[in-house]
This record gives sequence, C-alpha cells and structure tokens, in this order.
Amino acid sequence: MYIPFENLPGESRVWIYQSNRKFSEEEFSEIENDLKAFVEDWAAHGTSLEASYLLKYNRFIILAVNQEVQPATGCSIDSSVEFIQNLEKKYGVDLLDKMNVTFKLGEHIAHKPLIDFKKMVKDKAVTGNTIVFNNLVTNIEEFNDAWEVPAVDSWHSRFF
Repeated sequence: MYIPFENLPGESRVWIYQSNRKFSEEEFSEIENDLKAFVEDWAAHGTSLEASYLLKYNRFIILAVNQEVQPATGCSIDSSVEFIQNLEKKYGVDLLDKMNVTFKLGEHIAHKPLIDFKKMVKDKAVTGNTIVFNNLVTNIEEFNDAWEVPAVDSWHSRFF
C-alpha cells in the first residue's frame, strides 16, 4: 500500500540504491511509474506493506517501509531486490554495487569506485567537507539527518 514518503514515521526502514549513471528524465519517469506499481503491491506474507519511495537527483532510488504496521520480511525484501535487479537490466545500470561512492562536486553529483575516491582524498581533490551520500542510513530519520553530510561525518571519514 503506497503512502507518501513524507507521511511515513521517522523509524520507517529505508533502502537506498544509487545508480552508476544519471537517469534521463524519461527513464526517471518510467522508473517512477514502475516503483508506484511495485510499492502498491508490495507485501510480506500476504499482508500489504505500508511503503513508499523517493527518487532523488535522477540517480537515487529510496524504498521505505513502516515496520510498525507490517515489517518487511526476507521474502518481501527479496522481491524488492528482484525489482531493483530488473531495473538494472532494463536500463543497463548498476544499482546494487556498494563499493562505489557518490558525492557532490559543487552542483555536480559524482560517482566513483571506492578506490578512485580514496585516490581523490589522497590527491586532495575531495576533502572532509565534501558532501557525500551516506547510503548506510537505515531509517527515514537517519535519511533526513545523515544522508547528505560532510565526509568527516560519515563512514567516509576513515579515508581522511
């Protein structure tokens, strides 16, 4: 059951998928339609999940579930991963590789393999003040407070 993202409680669980490239406006519109249909039918053990999604920067897909109403289970999480894998195939993108870093360079959103990000730190091309996307946040409250943060305030700080 779809619920607007902003109406979900702060403790709702989130999963963040980042694309290795920016989606076109047309692709993002198609993805939004597919997400809406998926979330409407998303269920755990036959019970509808109170869920939502958010699309950000033509690059990020955020899924959320209100765990207080009905927790996401292994099977429902597997179905969401299968949905994401289908998007990967359909659009020729990588959404599941966690060994990449996405960060802001001015108004530009950059996406680099972790090894390249470490080199950029060493070369001082990025600093502790560089805004990074901390995709390890686990709920909406953390998403709102700690998703877009200076690198020194996230797990990226270990590289400085």
